[in-house]
Amino acid sequence: MRPGIHPSYVPVVFRDKSAGFAFLTRSTITSDKTVTWEDGATYPVVDVEVSSASHPLWTGQQRVLDTAGRVEKFRRRYGGH
Repeated sequence: MRPGIHPSYVPVVFRDKSAGFAFLTRSTITSDKTVTWEDGATYPVVDVEVSSASHPLWTGQQRVLDTAGRVEKFRRRYGGH
């Protein structure tokens, strides 16, 4: 690789707050927030909304939407128009 043209590839912690799950990997992403990891070292942390710990494909749990309630609410609101 040519020096000076690539971003730095450093250890980063990705944290899924909704599932209480975090993992350490390497990435070029940067963050101002830091966290102390299990090994005692401090790493930049990136908060994500979905990870393998919270995604329905990986967990096998699907969210059930109340479609009947939504339809009734729509009909109450716009049914007479």
